[in-house]
Order: sequence, then C-alpha cells, then structure tokens
Amino acid sequence: MGINGEFNCDPFLAVFPFEVKHEMSNLHEIPGHREMKLPERTRWGTFCAMEQQACDLLVTASRMLAGAGQAGAAGNAAVAVRDGKILETGSAAELEARWKPAARRDLGNVLLMPGLVNAHTHVPMTFLRGFADDLPLMEWLTGHIFPVEARLTDRIVSLGARLGMYEMMRTGTTAFVDSYLLEINVLREAERMGMRCVGGEALFAFPSPAYGGWDAAEALYREQAARFAGRGRVQVALMPHSVYTTSDDVLRRSMKLAEELDLMLHIHLSESAGEVQQCRTLHQDRRPVAYARDMGLLNERTVLAHMVDMTDDELELVASSGAAIAHNPVSNLKLASGFARVRDMVRVGISVSLGTDGACSNNSLDMFETMKLAAILAKGCSGDATAVPATQALNMATAEGARIFRTPGLGTLAPGAPADMIALDLDEPNLCPIFNEASHAVYAASGKDCVFTMVEGNILYDHGTYTDGLYADTAAEMRDLVEWVKGKE
Repeated sequence: MGINGEFNCDPFLAVFPFEVKHEMSNLHEIPGHREMKLPERTRWGTFCAMEQQACDLLVTASRMLAGAGQAGAAGNAAVAVRDGKILETGSAAELEARWKPAARRDLGNVLLMPGLVNAHTHVPMTFLRGFADDLPLMEWLTGHIFPVEARLTDRIVSLGARLGMYEMMRTGTTAFVDSYLLEINVLREAERMGMRCVGGEALFAFPSPAYGGWDAAEALYREQAARFAGRGRVQVALMPHSVYTTSDDVLRRSMKLAEELDLMLHIHLSESAGEVQQCRTLHQDRRPVAYARDMGLLNERTVLAHMVDMTDDELELVASSGAAIAHNPVSNLKLASGFARVRDMVRVGISVSLGTDGACSNNSLDMFETMKLAAILAKGCSGDATAVPATQALNMATAEGARIFRTPGLGTLAPGAPADMIALDLDEPNLCPIFNEASHAVYAASGKDCVFTMVEGNILYDHGTYTDGLYADTAAEMRDLVEWVKGKE
C-alpha cells in the first residue's frame, strides 16, 4: 500500500506500461476477432491491476515465430488459446498476468511457429510408398499406380490416410489439400483425427471406384459439400484430376459446380513436357494453360498443381486470372518432370504454395524437406542466390498454402487465427545456435525436429505420443498390405 493507505501501482507498470485508452497492439487484423475488454481507467491514468480473463490453454516456449514475415521473439514467449482460436501472443510474463488458463503447456527450449500447410498431396498413397520408383511420370502412372488403384477399397484408403496424417502431424504439417479415390474416407479420418483438410474425390472422364459417371459424381460432391459445409476444419473442393484424364464436359461441369456450391477447385496442370505435348495433340494444338482457360478453369477459386512447363505468356495469363499454383519440387524432380519457374511465378504476382505430392512419388510427406528444396532449387535454376529467400519459402508453406482454406489468419500465429501451431526442438544439434528463426525453419530443420503439433487448440502430437492412441495398430495393419499391393491377395 502507498502513502495514506492508497494502493501503490508502481510494480504493475512494468507489466502494463501503457494507457488504458490504447488498444493492445497485437489484437487486430483478423476479421471477426473481438477485442478483449480492458478494465476501466484508474485515477492514475494507468493500469493498477487487471482481472485475469479465462482461456482454455496457455502454451509457453523459449522462442516464437508468429509468421513468415515477422521477426522472431527471443525470450520466453506464450500463446493464449480459447475455443480453438488464438487470443493473444507475446511474452510469457505478460500473458501469465493477463490470462487464467484452464490448462498450461510449457514446451521448454523450442521454436513455436505456425503449422505447415501441405498444399497438394494424395495422403492415402502411403500404402504405395516405394512400390514403383525411378520411372517417368506416364509409365509410373499407367503401368504401376493406376492398376493398383483399380482394386482400392474403403479400408485401404482409410488406413493409408490415417498413416499419412500421423506422418504429417509428426513432421509439423497441420493442414493439407488432398485429392484421391474414395476420398470420403480421407475426410472422415481428418475429421476424427483432428487434422485440417480440404479434400475432394478425383474426377475423371471414366468410372472410378466411387462413381460411374458424372451424374453420380455430382451427387457425391453435393452430399459431401453439405456434410462439410461452413468452411470449418474439414472442407470439400472440386478435384478434376487433369486435362489428360478428363474431358471438356467434366472440366466445364466441375467449375460450374464449384461456382454453384462456392467451393475451390484444384487440378494437376502442365506437370511435364510430355503432358503438354499430349494436350496439344488432343486439343487443337492448345497447351494445357490455354485449354484450361477455354474450359473456364482459370480464376481466383482455382489452385493449379505443378505448372512445371510454362511459357512467359502463360505466366502472365495465370497471374492475371488470379489462379494460384501449388509447387511440388520433390515429386517433380523424382519423376524427372522438370523445374518450375518459381522465381518468375512470384515476380509476376502469382500466389505460390508448396506441396509434397503423394508418398509414392516423393516418398515423404515432410514439408520441411519440401521448403528447403523449393528455396535452393529456385536459386540454382535461376542463378540468383536471392531467389526465394527463407522468409518467402516459409510463407509459401504457411500463409500461401492456406489460401484454399479461405480461413482468416490460417498460417500465422495472430490473434483471431486458428490455433494451429507446431514446435521445433532447439536442443537438437542441427538447430543450435540460432540467429534467425526463419532460416533455421527452412534450411536447418527437418520434420523429425517437430515435437509438438496442435490444430484448432487440440494437441495431436506431443513428444513422441499421438494423442488418439491408434498409431501402433494402424502401422501394423499397413505392414500387412504389402502382399495386397503386389496383387498376391
């Protein structure tokens, strides 16, 4: 107490050294975020005390990187979470004083950062990892992959998806964009396991295990879009496979349905020189980008996977359309598909995200590996060491990848954003010492350095433990699939 029995607020000024009339600086920018109500001004004009407000969880760490374009925060940092969203980020001391959490998680010497977004993958294909390697794209697809996929069952897809999601949460991915056969099983597993997912049934001009023709495919999409409506953690997008497996009718109807249901659309395009030549042969000498434009596919709701073989005119066309590109450097190199012109894509204003592609063409779902390769490949191909710096590569793997989710704040640790975050173990020798957080995340880290994964405020992986408790059983069942894949069962 102060003189004459008045409360002495000096000790509190170090924690709250600002006027009540000022809004707290980092509670802004995310649409729909409600500002925290502050106590009324005291007669001293500063905070003398603050009643703690409730939150679900307070996560603390030695360092934090709130987003690709932001400076890292050294010294104990914290994130307050409520109802699956971030309330506030800042120093641990300040947040400890401001928030009363129902639970705490002190992660120790780690780098807390946004979860990575795998913007193009086929998660169930973990069951084909290592099955057919060292082959060119079309031989790999038609001679090995498609014949196995013709025998797919719901159980196989569910198991493959489950294992893929374990791998992603173990290696720092919290959200993914998926297209496969019998995709409803992927959506269900993502819903159950707590992962963030945009998925859709692969659409072809021929029957698949999930449908016989377009009418059945459209009905399937309408049903799934209704079930996963509302732009929540699990969403649906239209997924026509490619220009070489569909038709004019399928492509036009796909975009029409996407517009009617207000869904995004994702398609493989210009993945190799062979695809480009095939498209020119089948479609009056039109290259895939021009053909996609004529089918009405190029607009702001479209994400184009790969885009390896592009001309200058095509770069400008995609940029002006508002379509985005998902770059898959590991898969492109493994299949000898070529080198995407990432530096030029960014230069003309195209939104570029990163994906692993499927585990049978990568053979990993580690987005840290993808980030590093995207950055160094862009430098090597362009002869420009400044091309795709670490901050840009990290942005491609977080905020740019989040575009297809249409979820404000996703890919950042900002107030109002979903509480999707991961932590890298800074006690690992490859992460010690640390000068720049983004540099470490892109050039030094691997997915195996991830020790903590959270999606929408729920902990999915924590220092070797998958919280749903089903990993061992899933791995055992997957090992039993080897003979089935070989066609001996």
